[in-house]
Amino acid sequence: MKNDERIESQINKLEEKFKNSGQDLSSYLDGLLYQRYLTYWDYIHLDTLLSIQVPRTHFPDEEIFIMYHQITELYFKLILHEQKQIVEDKSQDLKFFIEKANRINSYFKALISSFSIMIKGMEREQFLRYRMALLPASGFQSAQYRMIEIYATPLENLVHHTERESFSAKNSIEELFDHIYWKKGATDAVTGEKTLTLKQFEFRYTPRLLRISNEVKTSSIYHKYLQLPEESKRNEELINSLKDLDINANVNWPLVHMGSAYRYLAKENKEVDATGGTNWKNYLPPSFQKIIFFPTLHSEDEKDTWGKQWVDHIFNPSNKEV
Repeated sequence: MKNDERIESQINKLEEKFKNSGQDLSSYLDGLLYQRYLTYWDYIHLDTLLSIQVPRTHFPDEEIFIMYHQITELYFKLILHEQKQIVEDKSQDLKFFIEKANRINSYFKALISSFSIMIKGMEREQFLRYRMALLPASGFQSAQYRMIEIYATPLENLVHHTERESFSAKNSIEELFDHIYWKKGATDAVTGEKTLTLKQFEFRYTPRLLRISNEVKTSSIYHKYLQLPEESKRNEELINSLKDLDINANVNWPLVHMGSAYRYLAKENKEVDATGGTNWKNYLPPSFQKIIFFPTLHSEDEKDTWGKQWVDHIFNPSNKEV
């Protein structure tokens, strides 16, 4: 097709497109004529992006702390972007499933490898000072991470491990959500009183998290795996990808947080509380929580020793790398 014929074909297609939408092609072309060229900085809203780091103290390292958490939330958004596609897909296409799971793993791996910024990239003395201006804010309050968990697996798999056997898919979403594991991380074990961190988070996000939980009640990523044809469920690449996702999200990601907490909050025989009041030594260790998105993909031995070797590594006093 000659160039003139190609252009004429494209114009005809555009005219049909805008006719179907009730718009006039000529007016649209006028708009194209008058509008400015798109620039990189306008397209990604660069000036806005660079203006939202607002420290609350004069300590230079606080800006590192803010930016790292903002970057983390953007990665969480990328993970959710892929999860939603799996949840909404009805094709049961194996290649599609594997591709999305691999993308999620690549985002988690980038996050995990980048956490050295938090572990080694700030001065402990600065952190212990500016953190006092952050109370009661806490990374515990990341709603996107809670959404990642809910999209990944049925809610009964997120019930605290001490109560998990008492619950099943027969329980209501509200009952299961009320016993979700992370709430115990911000609740006083003696009085049962919730921290302000948890109260703020529940007030802001409980309706949204419950809505998502109901939306994916039978269509989480684990549900989608179980609904695949038998041959697809036995696919080794898919199984390995989902097992990697479990390890990345529920072992390696909590692990690097533990490394950071241990460096900043548990040195010199002087343990410091987390800013949000969470009991991080009980909340973060994967071997304590035993959160597993895809339980049938792991052996009983793997589940029994979930994350244990990594936790032992972190709390080993002879470990000089922490």
